[in-house]
Amino acid sequence: MEKNYFVHESSYVDEPCDIGDGTKIWHFSHIMKNSKIGRGCNIGQNVVISPAVTIGDNVKIQNNVSVYTGVILEDNVFCGPSMVFTNVVNPRSHVSRKDEYRTTLVKKGASIGANATVICGHTIGRYAFIGAGAVVTKDVPDYALMVGNPSRLAGWMCECGIKLKFAKDTPEQACSCNVCGRNYVKRDGVVTEA
Repeated sequence: MEKNYFVHESSYVDEPCDIGDGTKIWHFSHIMKNSKIGRGCNIGQNVVISPAVTIGDNVKIQNNVSVYTGVILEDNVFCGPSMVFTNVVNPRSHVSRKDEYRTTLVKKGASIGANATVICGHTIGRYAFIGAGAVVTKDVPDYALMVGNPSRLAGWMCECGIKLKFAKDTPEQACSCNVCGRNYVKRDGVVTEA
């Protein structure tokens, strides 16, 4: 059967896997069994996709990232170089905790910066932006910009990846992205597209 995706000769794809059209899997990567990878994804060098991971369409995973069992990446997610997912809260090499894996959900359009760490069991909201080196220890709202260790809210991001500038800190505010023109509303600390 003809495959409509690219796998570099140095990489391994275990069977069975479901890999979408146009996806590219680069050098020294390993896609483990029962993984589902969507269309048009780019899997960088030295990436491991663990068993039964689900990855949406147009996901970009940069070099040196391990996507462990329990992680779900929706469409258009970006994982920066050497960022880290976990799937157990209290690992010990001599204690098997495979029945304790916690689900981590990264929603549509979210970006995770280089060397960031996402502690398992949390949800990263739609179009959220996790800054380089940040450590995510709790759920992240849609459009949030999170920085630091532990990560803290440092602002809000447009769907296009530009920081939003809300005029003042009142219960309800509106703003437009000064690059793409999308409109947003912030009500009681929750940002939605207008």
